[in-house]
Amino acid sequence: MSTETIFFNRPYMTGKELDYIAQAKFGNMLAGDGPFTRRCHRWLEAQTGCNKALLTHSCTAALEMAALLLDIQPGDEVIMPSYTFVSTANAFVLRGAVPVFVDVRPDTLNLDERLIEAAITPRTKAIVPVHYAGMACEMDVILGVARKHGLAVVEDAAQGVMSTYKGRALGSIGDLGAFSFHETKNVISGEGGALLVNDPALALRAEIIREKGTDRSRFFRGEVDKYTWQEVGSSFLPGEMTAAFLWAQLEEAQAITDRRLAIWDNYHATLAALEQQGALRRPIVPQSCQHNAHMYYVILAPGVDRQAILEELKRHAIYAVFHYVPLHSSPGGLRYGRVHGPMEVTDDYSERLLRLPMWLGLTGDQQEQVVGVLGDALAKA
Repeated sequence: MSTETIFFNRPYMTGKELDYIAQAKFGNMLAGDGPFTRRCHRWLEAQTGCNKALLTHSCTAALEMAALLLDIQPGDEVIMPSYTFVSTANAFVLRGAVPVFVDVRPDTLNLDERLIEAAITPRTKAIVPVHYAGMACEMDVILGVARKHGLAVVEDAAQGVMSTYKGRALGSIGDLGAFSFHETKNVISGEGGALLVNDPALALRAEIIREKGTDRSRFFRGEVDKYTWQEVGSSFLPGEMTAAFLWAQLEEAQAITDRRLAIWDNYHATLAALEQQGALRRPIVPQSCQHNAHMYYVILAPGVDRQAILEELKRHAIYAVFHYVPLHSSPGGLRYGRVHGPMEVTDDYSERLLRLPMWLGLTGDQQEQVVGVLGDALAKA
């Protein structure tokens, strides 16, 4: 048994982070919206083509801003997948809305666009597609349904930085989009996120909501002679040192993505034999998607004891993990949300999905070890 530990995730640093943090410190600008924040905003706007990008202290905060921008009220309904992180629902539950959970597609584990229209009621205000593993939802269909029924679309692109759908950056396609820069993501700042505002009509209000409900940003641009409280908002800004760290990552975003894709592709090729044997299913990449290699997961064959596989991997110092407990079956989901239709794919795949170690610096030898131990464990299952 190997004694080398293969961690599930190891945060990657480009080497410039501490230098940029020092620049922020000695520039006497530690609060939000300093020079590094502005650089990040410009980069995100240029990279995605969104109307306005605004850094936040988390993706959760970006989603909460989206709920405020859409004026979500108690009793409103928001359609989303159940197979997602709790923040997708919490942001709207905080405004009194009801998350309406719809099943996911078996190929990508994304919100099944074919099931959305039947879930719409007179109370529906928005659709929240979640781009799972950085793989795009079927956005053309989702936008078509939204336009037909006068609904807003908020993309939860927490895992989707540098991914595209038919050439368009994830997060830039709906009315609003949310990114995460948590340390588990591809491009990181420890904690952090961004709201992408694609509807120009929402841009000014987004600034106000982000700045505690004031027009402070307009004041600093010289557009008003003082700033005052305008509407409900909160403190959604990250500090300048967080932005400085993030800037070092954004400068290398394409190189980071390319290197992750090489690791992802190696897993994909190495696991082909196990898929052919029927032991597991590899991720499926639709032709419309260019993903960012955020994660590599497999769907274990029916009847395989996933916990036993995880324990065998751990016995060899390999740390793989499962993912979400579906929101619709969680205590919070049962209390605050409702389900529309069967959740067969969500229930089934959530019990069979296994995420493999995936981080920059993972070597080919380590991947071979992961796949070898996984294969041996499956052969005994």
